[in-house]
Amino acid sequence: MPDETQAIVESMSGVERSAILLLALGEDDAAEILRHMGPKEVQELGMAMAGMKTVTTPQMEAVMQRFLDTIETQTSLGLGSEDYIRNVLTNALGADKASGVIDRILLGHNSKGLEQLKWLDPRAIFELIRLEHPQIVAIVLSFLESDVAAAVLQQFPERARPDILMRVATLDGVQPHALQELDEILERQLSGNTNVQSSAMGGIKAAANILNLMDGTTEGQIIELVTEADADLAQEIQDNMFVFENLIDIDDRGIQTLLREVSSDQLLLALKGAEEALKEKIFKNMSQRAAEMLRDDLEAAAPAKLSDVEAAQREILSTARRLADAGELNLGGGGEQLV
Repeated sequence: MPDETQAIVESMSGVERSAILLLALGEDDAAEILRHMGPKEVQELGMAMAGMKTVTTPQMEAVMQRFLDTIETQTSLGLGSEDYIRNVLTNALGADKASGVIDRILLGHNSKGLEQLKWLDPRAIFELIRLEHPQIVAIVLSFLESDVAAAVLQQFPERARPDILMRVATLDGVQPHALQELDEILERQLSGNTNVQSSAMGGIKAAANILNLMDGTTEGQIIELVTEADADLAQEIQDNMFVFENLIDIDDRGIQTLLREVSSDQLLLALKGAEEALKEKIFKNMSQRAAEMLRDDLEAAAPAKLSDVEAAQREILSTARRLADAGELNLGGGGEQLV
């Protein structure tokens, strides 16, 4: 395989390589694979496939060879075992990072009512749960991806948000029968059937992730109200939040991985509100030409609304968390990365 083709394939994101693989498989096989994916993965892959302009035969062959090389290292022994899944993900991601991913996978595998929520937009989820007890709302938000949960929480009245977030933060587990009952209720409303096993949901980190993805004004209001009710809990939540400036703690390789997933327009807007040290970190991990162009664009760009800057920063943070969950970068800095 020519070095140039290899370099191009290696510079692609995992989503781009997956999109090429699906395009190579054909409609029927690609559709069968997509049926086993969640809504976010389907959307990301669909966008990547739609954006594929030119893929050369050598590049497609290189992607397929990379896939085959990966498959050869896998084994089917133990697949389907919850213990096996827990052990693999814990070894790959670490105990803290893996816990939420494991719970979503194993709970989602046995649940239809809760699982179907992932395919609804935030407004529809809000309409479904808005009259439920705040504790039920907290359980549902804990099950959702952080960005979706943040969008749902945003729909609630301002006075209700702090209470819901505090319940998420203090939620350290859900009894199996209670979770099963909730799942059955949602199934009846959304149509479906199944049973539910136990799951550890919620917690400080879940609350922090949700708050991370809300706009700056709302975030400040909620933290202020939570502080009035429980200052220690509010401090714990804040200590676990990962904000845009924390990107400076990601090592160079992680920053490079992140930059491959972020559009230039999005990065330009987000950096308008960034400190110089973070800007320099970003510039250092770009090619000299790309860094110079970005510097010039930042100097020449017109002022932007704070809300637009914060929205761009939240999008990049969401991408960073997705890559961290996939083991492609380490949000804490110096740890070993998985690729």
